[in-house]
Amino acid sequence: MRTVAGQVFVLQVGVVLLLVVAAVVALVLQSRYDSEREARNRSMAVAESFANAPGMVSALRGRDPSAVLQPLAERARKGSGVDFVVAMTPQGIRYTHPNPARIGKHFMGSIRPAAEGRTVQETFTGTLGLSVRSVVPVKDAQGKVVGLVAAGITIKKVSGAADHQLPLLFGAAAAAMALATAGTALVSRRLRRQTHGLDPSEMTRMYEHHDAVLHSVREGVLIVGGDGRLVLANDEARRLFDLPPDAEGRLVSELGFDPHTAALLASGRPATDEVHTAGERLLSVSHRPTDRDGGPPGSVATLRDTTELRALSGKVDLARNRLKLLYDAGVSIGTTLDVVRTAQELAEYAVARFADYVSVDLADSVLRGEEPPNGVSGLSDPPDGVSGLSERLEGISGLSAPDAGSAPDAGSWAAVAAADGGRTVLRRTALSGIRDDGPLYPLGMLIEFGPSAPQARGFRSGAVTVEPVLGDFGGWQEQDPEHARRIVDYGIHSMITVPLRARGVVLGVASFMRAEKPEPFEEDDVSLAEELVTRAAVSIDNARRYTREHTMAVTLQRSLLPRMLPEQNALDVAYRYLPAESGVGGDWFDVIPLPGARVALVVGDVVGHGLHAAATMGRLRTAVHNFSTLDLPPDEILSHLDDLIARIDQDEGPGGLDGDGGGGGSEGITGATCLYAIYDPVTRRCTMARAGHPPPALVRPDGSVEFLDLPAGPPLGLGGLPFETAELELPEGSHLVLYTDGLIEKRDRDIETGLEMLRGALAHPGRTPEDACTAVLDALLPDRPSDDIALIVARTRVLEPGLTADWEVPSDPAQVAEVRAAVARKLAEWDLGDVAFTTELILSELITNAIRYATGPIRVRLLCDRSLICEVFDTSSTSPHLRYAGTTDEGGRGLFLVSQFADRWGTRYTADGKVIWTEQALPLSKHGKPRP
Repeated sequence: MRTVAGQVFVLQVGVVLLLVVAAVVALVLQSRYDSEREARNRSMAVAESFANAPGMVSALRGRDPSAVLQPLAERARKGSGVDFVVAMTPQGIRYTHPNPARIGKHFMGSIRPAAEGRTVQETFTGTLGLSVRSVVPVKDAQGKVVGLVAAGITIKKVSGAADHQLPLLFGAAAAAMALATAGTALVSRRLRRQTHGLDPSEMTRMYEHHDAVLHSVREGVLIVGGDGRLVLANDEARRLFDLPPDAEGRLVSELGFDPHTAALLASGRPATDEVHTAGERLLSVSHRPTDRDGGPPGSVATLRDTTELRALSGKVDLARNRLKLLYDAGVSIGTTLDVVRTAQELAEYAVARFADYVSVDLADSVLRGEEPPNGVSGLSDPPDGVSGLSERLEGISGLSAPDAGSAPDAGSWAAVAAADGGRTVLRRTALSGIRDDGPLYPLGMLIEFGPSAPQARGFRSGAVTVEPVLGDFGGWQEQDPEHARRIVDYGIHSMITVPLRARGVVLGVASFMRAEKPEPFEEDDVSLAEELVTRAAVSIDNARRYTREHTMAVTLQRSLLPRMLPEQNALDVAYRYLPAESGVGGDWFDVIPLPGARVALVVGDVVGHGLHAAATMGRLRTAVHNFSTLDLPPDEILSHLDDLIARIDQDEGPGGLDGDGGGGGSEGITGATCLYAIYDPVTRRCTMARAGHPPPALVRPDGSVEFLDLPAGPPLGLGGLPFETAELELPEGSHLVLYTDGLIEKRDRDIETGLEMLRGALAHPGRTPEDACTAVLDALLPDRPSDDIALIVARTRVLEPGLTADWEVPSDPAQVAEVRAAVARKLAEWDLGDVAFTTELILSELITNAIRYATGPIRVRLLCDRSLICEVFDTSSTSPHLRYAGTTDEGGRGLFLVSQFADRWGTRYTADGKVIWTEQALPLSKHGKPRP
């Protein structure tokens, strides 16, 4: 296609194909038009002939038009070749049809114009394909339309003209293609013989390229003929070999080439990038014969001056190796956010590639996540977290950290504290070497470096110290002369000490030593060591900052979670709380005793991780405690929490109280989930509500597990939808299981799978809550938890019927005495006669107030639990308020007396009214011990 003949051939083929396509399209369109016109004419002729047939009007007005017209219509259809002939009423009810089953049904098509006396003709797509139907009216002698006749035919029945003409068209096209091919072949053969397959433009371009090769490129070109004479040499080749002007045409052996180069050019031997000399130059020569594939005899050689490249190759290799070393260091050092692990990675990496022994000494404050003490380390007590450093270091290196008293010059913590303020105290955090018996300070040791020690100078000044020959003892040995002598005798002969500096702060020092490598450290080694340490220092500082933040977050979180569960008799509770592997989250749980021997179980999850989530969790937990003291139902508590989070989000979001007004405020809260449940051991009723939290699991005494279908409710902080409460009765000994989504959700596990795994772990009767918690974590706990996990398993108890008593009290003050007497008898039965007087006084006041201010039935209930609980139920929604009566007031002292005699008292509201309750401490038993 690159030749003129080929381009002419392509043009001819294109013209022929265009003509063929145009002819085919025209033939198809004309055939379709003719077919459609023929179909319209035929359908209209058949419909009009049948409609105007003699006797048509009388047949339509006869008693049974179908019997008369159906045979005639079928005969007309078959004789005319149409698809159907249908006679029908003006309303479209068929009298005839090729399918008798459709007689009597409505005609599918446009008949309204025909019913008005006009003819209708339309094209439609039926079951047989594109079709044409015509509908004509049947009129009586007065011109009234008494019926309709429709005839239809498929267009393909009258088509077919194109099928006969297409073969002729394609035959003509094939003949034209054959003629074009033959003509092109003749022209191509003639041009190929005359131009060797090149057209004039290609020949011009070839000459331009030839000229560029000779005069423009920076590579020399030599063409040698088969007789060993130089055929062509470009300008660069003449310059490299200093050839004379008449060099072309002479033998290569006469042109002063190096013998090795002359032999290569005369031999025709292939060669690639062989190094040859040309005076003081080094040339890279590639040589190829030209007689391959039928070419002329001879050879061609290309030449490149590589003198400067050879001089730079050594430096390039050195720089490449150094860059690779630094790149590998970036990958190998700082793989974790752990200070000790990062320091050990630096030591191990440098030993494998740069030094024979490496030690990393850090300030103890860095190990705790604190800022280093500006080059001076002063310690008075063992820091938190450092007591376990020996175990961590031993796990990394396999070396054990000795006690401070057994280490040379380490001293005790008291001795370190009493030392001079100018000392530099660092801890040997990482140590690695080609052997394990080196005379270096051991891993984990607290080292006090003297002012002349390179480590002390580097830590105080931030400068790199180089000791190229340790055997000269240039002052570094003053730290410990005897120990320095052992180091030199061992064979360690050169050392570099580099401070670990990050963000302008020195964290410690790294020491690189050589023993088996005979050459001392040089300037290039110093710069490489500095770059390695700089990269490692940033990772160590990041790990230090992470340690500090993580410690603060964990401390905050642990201080906000319950340290121990409160004492209560309604539930046997076991719990587990597992933080995520990295960072802390906002999961929390709580067990809150409520009045009336009831207990509230709470579990929640704040979205997000870190200090913000932990602080928000603490605020929510405190709010739950405060709302619980109001004895509100679960749905109202969740509503209050929802409002609280909305206010927090508004105050702390962009432009809020903590924001800058311009969208630069603190991170907004995206929400939280919570489940709140209240269990009553007297009635065995459990009331629950949840806000976007996973449903609780109920394990019945027989081991069957059910996930309670509670109304989900929106997560806290979204607002807009109310929360709903569900109430159910729990059998004694049931397990109520509350958890957060970290237990059942996992990146590679669907939540439904997690729920089924939880069901399987719980479906075992007879377990204690502690055993159930252990089994659940064994089955569902991932290897690397990415989210916090909170789990509560509570086994229900029931207050014994003998420890409860209640009475219905009529609204008559005279009945109060009878109730007091019944209460006194019950207290005597419970061996609580010591509190009978105060209890009668409390109940007398509460019942009298209920009779005076409330309406409807009044009920009194006593519960003997961890305390004596008195409850008075009435239908009033007005809560009594404590006030102080004046000296002249006749009343107003009842609630004051109640508050003085009772340990606690309060009011809670029910669906029917309210309950006023009091709690009194139980007296000691006869043996002087607290009652169980």
